[in-house]
Amino acid sequence: MVRHLFFAGAIVTFVAVGLVYMVWPPVLWSLLFFVPLFLVGLYDSLQTEHTIRRNFPILGHGRYLLESIRPEIQQYFIERDTDGRPLSREERSVVYQRAKHELDTVPFGTQHDVYEPGFEWVNHSLSACHRPDEPPRIMVGEERCKQPYASSLLNVSAMSFGSLSPTAVLAINEGAAKGGFAHNTGEGGISPYHLQPGGDLIWQIGTGYFGCRTLEGDFNPEMFQENVSNDSVKMIEVKLSQGAKPGHGGILPGKKVNKEIAAIRGVEVGKDVLSPPTHSAFDGPQGLLEFVTELRELSGGKPVGFKLCIGRPSEFLSICKAMVETGLRPDFITVDGKEGGTGAAPLEFSNSVGMPLREGLRFVHNSLVGCDLRDDMKVFASGKVIQGFDMFRLLALGADGCNAARAFMLALGCIQALRCNSNICPTGIATQDKALYKGLVVPDKSMRVFRYHRATIHNLLDLMGCAGLQHPDEVTPDVIMRRIDELKFASYEQLFPTLEAGALVNGTPPDWMAKEWDRAKADSFR
Repeated sequence: MVRHLFFAGAIVTFVAVGLVYMVWPPVLWSLLFFVPLFLVGLYDSLQTEHTIRRNFPILGHGRYLLESIRPEIQQYFIERDTDGRPLSREERSVVYQRAKHELDTVPFGTQHDVYEPGFEWVNHSLSACHRPDEPPRIMVGEERCKQPYASSLLNVSAMSFGSLSPTAVLAINEGAAKGGFAHNTGEGGISPYHLQPGGDLIWQIGTGYFGCRTLEGDFNPEMFQENVSNDSVKMIEVKLSQGAKPGHGGILPGKKVNKEIAAIRGVEVGKDVLSPPTHSAFDGPQGLLEFVTELRELSGGKPVGFKLCIGRPSEFLSICKAMVETGLRPDFITVDGKEGGTGAAPLEFSNSVGMPLREGLRFVHNSLVGCDLRDDMKVFASGKVIQGFDMFRLLALGADGCNAARAFMLALGCIQALRCNSNICPTGIATQDKALYKGLVVPDKSMRVFRYHRATIHNLLDLMGCAGLQHPDEVTPDVIMRRIDELKFASYEQLFPTLEAGALVNGTPPDWMAKEWDRAKADSFR
């Protein structure tokens, strides 16, 4: 392979110099250069900690050199994210440090300008408390399901096999098994790599119905029932939309569709896999709830929910109206923000479609509260969840738990090379090129996934303790403050008001929500 050319050249030169020495001894001095080069390349190929150096012997060191000297302005333009805010060096560093079990404390105090608009902080308490010995769990499907699931506060968000490599899926699932948290399969179906380590799975059913589809691409109940019976599958998530490309079906470039992926998904080798933008198994809000109920029954009573990025407010309110009128409920709802990541999306969708997570999450929470439905289901939030504070503020806005994708990719060793859609990911994470993904050593990377999750949960619980809170249910919007300008700040309670319980069904909603509620129809999204 081309990436080993430099190392191979060093070997050939080393041998050539040895042969020439037999004829012309003065050439021996050149060994002072080539012997160390050869030894460095050999060590790089054999070590398991750094995938870049393992995949690119000798040359891989250049990446670390460039990272150490590049200016922050270059970092801004290269790593700028879709919500206009770069994933900062601090955010990346905290994941790397926790994943590698390195010291993640900082010297010299606050790292931010506390008077800059947008700065946020937690109101601590003089009655601070210690974090619990064991992290709390979230019971999903406790009332309706024969097989409810005790979920972690932080799970792995949806990333399909196909988008991710076999070794990446293995490492994530093995880390989930060690840490007792769940791994969402993404819409690409359940692969052997999801099952082999034995980690808990959330099986995502997208519009392509991969893993439970007929030859024509429709939902196949018998195939679903066969696959969902696996003990590793703990919950089922119907994907309505995702934050990175809401209103657009999933995309898997043909370069990644090999024979194995084609067999798992039931598609053709080498052709782009473009999921439909909407589901064919149901139509409208009532149809969605009936489909959720059908999946719960077919699964033998496992929790079933749906995932969406909020678009038209009246459409989610339509689902709420359907819940009120039919009595049917999902066991959980996953709210994805438009800042959510993806391996491939049209630029216009990634940048300009969908509601950001904080606004979307608060809207979902308020809608359920206004319909007296909030206690009937759990709400998970996903979209650029990196640190314990990210989780803390989402809990304050109404989430019961959180999901993260890019953070776990960073824990695996992602360097944000932005080659996710090209099949040439240099870290072996987002590629089906065996020569690249075999450089990702599963036992080493699964420990990084496990350690990142454990440290992030611990830091979340420490934040709760500093605010005098002992359970996630106690985190409320008044605990977080946000600076408006140099002289003004406000609490989340002021910025994201809470709707009164039953306000929608009792006819007392605020004006802006009353209009959306009137537009909502229980039998149709339009």
